[in-house]
Amino acid sequence: MVSCHNLDMATPEPTHCRLACLPGNEPLTRALTEELGCDVIELEHRRFPDGESYVRLHGDLSDTRLALVAALDRPDDKIPALLFAADLARDLGVRRIGLVAPYLPYMRQDQRFKPGEALTSKTFARWLSNHFDWLVTVDPHLHRYAGLDEIYSLDSEVVQAAPALTDWISNQVADPVVIGPDAESEQWVKAVAEPKKLPWRVITKTRHGDRDVIMKLPDLSGLETHTPVLVDDIISSGGTVAEATRLLVSAGFKAPVVVAVHGLFGDRSRELLRHAGVSRVVCTNSVNAPESDIGLSTLLAPAIARNL
Repeated sequence: MVSCHNLDMATPEPTHCRLACLPGNEPLTRALTEELGCDVIELEHRRFPDGESYVRLHGDLSDTRLALVAALDRPDDKIPALLFAADLARDLGVRRIGLVAPYLPYMRQDQRFKPGEALTSKTFARWLSNHFDWLVTVDPHLHRYAGLDEIYSLDSEVVQAAPALTDWISNQVADPVVIGPDAESEQWVKAVAEPKKLPWRVITKTRHGDRDVIMKLPDLSGLETHTPVLVDDIISSGGTVAEATRLLVSAGFKAPVVVAVHGLFGDRSRELLRHAGVSRVVCTNSVNAPESDIGLSTLLAPAIARNL
């Protein structure tokens, strides 16, 4: 637990710890303040009639260590305010500033797949590294990078969401069998299932062309009465999870529960999952969504404390 002093004290200590958040992140921020013992300084953000951002931090920030909390899904609407707030905090005397971004965007474009494409993962990493001293995030989509330090020059810490998913599945699903919808999901499935010794399997996917993909269920003998729980890191289009659901339902299994770390939910993805036969979709609160029922504050707090 971090010991944070009240800014109203007559003789403040030089290491105040505060949290601030972009609008929409208040529930997670409140949960973090309870875990850390810190309190919140108000970050005001609104737009002028022409769409430009107005940003204000309320309170005395001299000699403060500050963490900005921001879910960065749909990032293009949020990045200017985030960077303005970081620069403003330094102008107002913040000694060390960090970013708590449970979902870290712009990790997809990690190489040039076609000539002339922007390597947005590197550009975004440079922006954040130039504005913040440290970063705490949850299960970033590291595909071709071994770690964040390949592209980020700030201090970074990755929090694993698997323990929260494990607890939720164990407490909420009767006789679960944890299933990965493709080979890439195996790391999530194994990390979620093994701590509670839950059975787990991974669906195989064979690609014969750009539009010709065949998915095949693994051997589920002896697990026919269990409830399938499809686990993945991100739900975006929902296509792979929907196809896995159709396979399971066609094979006579119960309607599966879908559990994911980051619920991004692209256009019509919810409708697609519902029509495929999913019984319920649950995600962590790394992103603000109606399905965000798995809290991350107890996992995030120690990492934030170490960096504050």
